[in-house]
Amino acid sequence: MGFSQLRRFDVQAKYALVLSLGSVPPLVVATTLAIRNYDHNLGQIVHGSEGLFLPVFLACLGLSLLVGAIGSALGLSSAGRPRNERPAWSWIGFFVGSTVVASNLILLIAYWMLKLIRNV
Repeated sequence: MGFSQLRRFDVQAKYALVLSLGSVPPLVVATTLAIRNYDHNLGQIVHGSEGLFLPVFLACLGLSLLVGAIGSALGLSSAGRPRNERPAWSWIGFFVGSTVVASNLILLIAYWMLKLIRNV
């Protein structure tokens, strides 16, 4: 079963579920990085200008956003179709993917508002 079968709604439901659930771990890593670098005294996310925090953080957010958006789109596309044998998978994929996309955007905005880059 490859990408040539992607026109079938039950295959779309399977990919929606897998992709949406696969977008959660990068979001968890990005959230963990942001929480780890949050300084309560300053009220900001602090990191050095030379470190790997920013590339890893943005890569995790980008990967999670892309995969979650694709999973959400596939879930919405296949939900409620008469030939879909697994509509629950479609809805789970849609809602998990949409939640991950919204969480990514919230985390990115929070980082943008709370960032403090130290020149090392």
